[in-house]
Amino acid sequence: MIFSFRQLDRYAEVMLWGLEAERKRPLRPYDTVVIRLNLDALPLAEAVHRKLVARRLNVVLRWQPSPAIERDFYALSDRRQRTSLAAGEKELCENCHGLIALNAPASLTHLKHVDPKRIGEAVLARKPLRDIWDRREERGLFSWTLCTYPTPELARNARLTLREYAAQIARACLLDAPDPVRAWKAIYRDCRRIKVWLGSLGIETLRVESARMDLDLALGRRRRFQGVSGSNIPSFEVFTSPDWRGTRGVYFANLPSFRSGNIVEGVRLEFKDGVAVKASARRGADFLRKMLGTDAGARRLGEFSLTDARFSRIDRFMADTLFDENFGGRHGNCHVAVGASYTDTFAGDPARLTKAARKSLGFNDSSIHWDLVNTEDKRVTARLRGGRTVTIYERGRFKY
Repeated sequence: MIFSFRQLDRYAEVMLWGLEAERKRPLRPYDTVVIRLNLDALPLAEAVHRKLVARRLNVVLRWQPSPAIERDFYALSDRRQRTSLAAGEKELCENCHGLIALNAPASLTHLKHVDPKRIGEAVLARKPLRDIWDRREERGLFSWTLCTYPTPELARNARLTLREYAAQIARACLLDAPDPVRAWKAIYRDCRRIKVWLGSLGIETLRVESARMDLDLALGRRRRFQGVSGSNIPSFEVFTSPDWRGTRGVYFANLPSFRSGNIVEGVRLEFKDGVAVKASARRGADFLRKMLGTDAGARRLGEFSLTDARFSRIDRFMADTLFDENFGGRHGNCHVAVGASYTDTFAGDPARLTKAARKSLGFNDSSIHWDLVNTEDKRVTARLRGGRTVTIYERGRFKY
């Protein structure tokens, strides 16, 4: 077993903290929590399940398909099969109070020969289920968290041994701390101070400059910064969902991205009037273009994020967006996501946001949310209400 029983117990404790860190309503006895897992994550799933059941919570297990099953589904199914939702899925989402996702992929590129359009059809069909969880989360009835369990496939793509990869996870998730949950609570408090500071500045626009990018973003009306909420373990990022209509310039992702059984490298996006009008990649360009064509919102920004290198202990490429979007290293990182916005970045009650209100505020709607990471040395400046410009991030650190 790659983790000791003590590490698994600590990992499970951190996951439960993550699930409840920002819940508006605490979990109650006999609430329903879904554990979604790949087979290789079974040791951690058992530890998580044990703690949930001991707290009198009802647990539903949802197994992710193996690479062969997933590949056969997309390769052999017809459109009706790909867009079909199983009986009971909608009812489960409507009555679920939490999700703990344990990712442990056995393959990262098993869908590279599948037409991305087929994948997009299935993603679009499942969007109503995600919308249910989003609305329940806005009302304080649902929360989620996710993490990664080490697999040989992840380690191979990160050019690490399995033991080295597991050690990186343990270090990044603070499992080696005397009290991991207490350590996460301290980072939570420190990050909250940065979010409050950013919110006090009166930011109108942001500009991100590095060796290969120059991007302008409009923050948008009634926005707030989020981050270290427990939804991702680990998470060191501070993010918001900008008004997609104010995006212009060039964004470059220097880290590779694994998505839907494909790998994409060297992504360059050029934005005009909020839309990615040009998209190229050194590897996986065809997949990139087809994913950006999934729906109208797939070519717009749904998120902008910065990670302070003082918080993150991640200093290696991990071939896993969860870790790579929280990269610390020498220069920290920024990442953007094309696709859906996060309505919890609304400076008000997200549950009161109608569809029309989300649209008028520039929150993007899409069936995808794809994070693309840049770890270059960069400077981020903010133009404030009144016209003053200040540097908020430089050399991998917030200027707080």
